[in-house]
Amino acid sequence: MGKKLPEMDSKKSYISWPVVALMDFVTVIGFDDIVYNFHNQGLGIVFTWIVMLFLFVVPYEMMVGHLGSTFNEEGGGVTSWVRATGGNVWGYICAWTVWVSSLPYIVDVANSTLVSFGWLINGNSSMSDKMSNSMFALLTAVIFTVFIFIQHYLRNSLQILSIIGGGAMFIITILYVVMTIVYLGQGNMPHTQPFTFKSFIPKFDMHYLSTFGLVIFAMNGSEFAAPYVTEMKDGKRDFPKAMWMLAIMTGFLTVLGSFALGVFFNAHHLPNDLKMNGSYYAFQYMGQEFGMGRFFLYLFAFTQAMYMMAQLAVLLDAGTRMFLSDTAKEYLPKGLTKTDKRGLPINGYWLTTGICTLIMVMSATLPNMNSIFNQLLNLNGIVSPYTTCFLFSSFILVRLHEDRFHSDFVYIKNKYFAILVGIWCFAITFGAATLGIFPTDEKPGTAAWTHVLSLNIIEPLLMIAIGIILPLIAKYQRSKKTNQTL
Repeated sequence: MGKKLPEMDSKKSYISWPVVALMDFVTVIGFDDIVYNFHNQGLGIVFTWIVMLFLFVVPYEMMVGHLGSTFNEEGGGVTSWVRATGGNVWGYICAWTVWVSSLPYIVDVANSTLVSFGWLINGNSSMSDKMSNSMFALLTAVIFTVFIFIQHYLRNSLQILSIIGGGAMFIITILYVVMTIVYLGQGNMPHTQPFTFKSFIPKFDMHYLSTFGLVIFAMNGSEFAAPYVTEMKDGKRDFPKAMWMLAIMTGFLTVLGSFALGVFFNAHHLPNDLKMNGSYYAFQYMGQEFGMGRFFLYLFAFTQAMYMMAQLAVLLDAGTRMFLSDTAKEYLPKGLTKTDKRGLPINGYWLTTGICTLIMVMSATLPNMNSIFNQLLNLNGIVSPYTTCFLFSSFILVRLHEDRFHSDFVYIKNKYFAILVGIWCFAITFGAATLGIFPTDEKPGTAAWTHVLSLNIIEPLLMIAIGIILPLIAKYQRSKKTNQTL
């Protein structure tokens, strides 16, 4: 206990738990996530957020805290947890699934970054009308490339962007809620009518169930901070604190933010491009109501650009680290495991860019930018929840074998109740992901509905196929090397 730290460790720069919480915040929830689900469920999303906060978000993030404390010396996050509980083969399967499932979201974030610049330059949504699908895809690929060079050459870019982007997004959402209260306090009526308690109860039908995957997608992602537990001074104690901070911020943002949207938007008549441009409309409408022109719009557009760049930085880095730093090397081609002088998996970044571009090109077969944006966004509501199931299965196995896995932070002292909560989270997540395959933004029976459904099936299958090919390449490289030595 009283052992002196080595000189090298005493000079090490650690990441504090509030910074980890902010780094995680940019991958978990943003103003856009509120808008997406407000578009799907209207005012009923407020009810959904409240229920999910207690029945999913808090248990989910506390499980991440428990696992992060248990495996506080592992650098691969959820992939380390699965490998430790299920072995190397399951570790690889999880690593690939976690990484590849983040790619549609990375594409979505890059798209959103491009949209934010469009609003900053034009002050309106005209970019979607002027830009061709091919140019949209090309500029998205350029954004990936720029960020790979930023992370390769700019030290601490990840922390800097996360603190600025995450902090600014949380502050501007508080501003939106405060201005909503001021607006109502002046005697103004909400744009959604009727605005009664009954209006907040969702309609429980197939459409509602098919949008649940996007709700879970909006609230998950906290495990992306797990690789940084090894960068904390006392990760096994401080990491759970970051998870509590994250849960509180998530609850505030989702519930009050959705309520505020119902004040400035008519939930019964929403713009068709709300998912792509709704966040900007929200601040544009607020500026108009207060006679401040486009001030709030440009303030949000700048904040959104910073926030999206922070997301892109964290997702490119954390997701690639999860896959490459922890996966058993026997399943990966040699070139993928290469790192630069700062220890960054540079070839992994390029593989990320290549697959993201392929996904973007496939989705670009849809008729317009709005359809592309919506399909890529909804694809996240399929692949991301499926991946989160690995986390819950690891928590269940850790609690089943408590004699092998010790944690300083224990979520739910009673072993069997903890396992039951883990099974509950697994079941609703798997079910929501499966229902998410059915298109939510297209009319059933139309050619557009069939087109989107086919992409929702083909793109995940393509990701699985690439995951199968990589171990085969690695096996071929090993056999070739063996033959050369004989």
